[in-house]
Amino acid sequence: MIDFNRLEEANRPLNAFTDFDRTARSGEGPLAGITVGVKANIAVRGLPWTAGMALHRDRVAQRDAATVAALRGAGAAILGMLNMEEAALGAKTDNPFFGRTHNPHRVGYTPGGSSGGSGAAVAAGLCDIALGTDTMGSVRIPASYCGVYGFKPAQSAVSQDGLELAEPTLDVIGPLARSLNLLEQAARLTSEFGEADLPGQPVTLAGLAGVECTTEVLAVYERACAALGAGAAVALPDPPSRVRYAGFIATAQALHAALADAPPETLSPTLARLIAYGPRRKPEDRAADAQVLARTAERLNAIVTEHGPLLLPTAPQPAFDHAEPAPANQADFTCLANVANLPAITLPAGTAANGMPIGVQLIGPRGAESGLFALARRLDSHLAAYRQPNHFYQG
Repeated sequence: MIDFNRLEEANRPLNAFTDFDRTARSGEGPLAGITVGVKANIAVRGLPWTAGMALHRDRVAQRDAATVAALRGAGAAILGMLNMEEAALGAKTDNPFFGRTHNPHRVGYTPGGSSGGSGAAVAAGLCDIALGTDTMGSVRIPASYCGVYGFKPAQSAVSQDGLELAEPTLDVIGPLARSLNLLEQAARLTSEFGEADLPGQPVTLAGLAGVECTTEVLAVYERACAALGAGAAVALPDPPSRVRYAGFIATAQALHAALADAPPETLSPTLARLIAYGPRRKPEDRAADAQVLARTAERLNAIVTEHGPLLLPTAPQPAFDHAEPAPANQADFTCLANVANLPAITLPAGTAANGMPIGVQLIGPRGAESGLFALARRLDSHLAAYRQPNHFYQG
């Protein structure tokens, strides 16, 4: 029996869940006894389906999204809806309508975005698995900032049914969990899962492609490289910052079109400002953006197919105080897997001096998801970096 009174009390200082389903019960199947939280842009029957927006505050989902149905069908108890950035566009999960979500490792710090509620809820023990969505890193960055495990499937490997889309060609639903075993179990249930082995040794980006990382992130990343014997350094045709900006513009364009008829008062000034970048982009610049995305996708697919999986920091920095602005380069590493339609796993790899978690990620070819998880387990056994946060619910 789930004690929702205690669960709501534990959630209060973090604001990870926005809505609970007090009728939730575990069923029969491989996930019997496992609890799941769902990001608010993914439909759960009978619960608010807000996408973090005032526009959809009163919308209730009539049925489960395909990914939710798969987990419910496996016996999981679907606890409720998780906080997120408005319209899934943002980096801190400081929602103007549903409040700020805090990192369980340090209240007052961001859990990352846009799936911040998902990262915080799993890290804090409020649920065993969370579903998030990842447009350019929004599953993996919260997982990294909150010190848990996250999986971004290939976009073509998971259904978008029941997802309020931000950018249809980049958006993908992915799970977060406190162990690789549970993460893989959720991934196998919710996405297509290939059994191929991985080619070659892990590779790295030459000079990390000019992305400025904190010294603590670099130190943790170097330990991960040494643990796997990461070899050749490869190059990209364009800097990750340029790739990330092209992805942002594509997302802004898609959201601007989708929200064209929304009453202005239902959009925050921040969201209105961000999506306005899309239609302001000149046609020749949009054509250049498309070329950047295409070149990056082609090169990354060639790298992981011919050379081996790519080992990278998940984010260039650990979580930061909510009062600080989000770093512009936050998604420079994570955006690459989205643009290339590749699966990626993030795992805890170490901590900063202030105790905040630092993650690394592995990006592999489509069809080798099993091999990617095997490599992640090998790395995880070397690093042994998972740490329970200060705010942890002993349910």
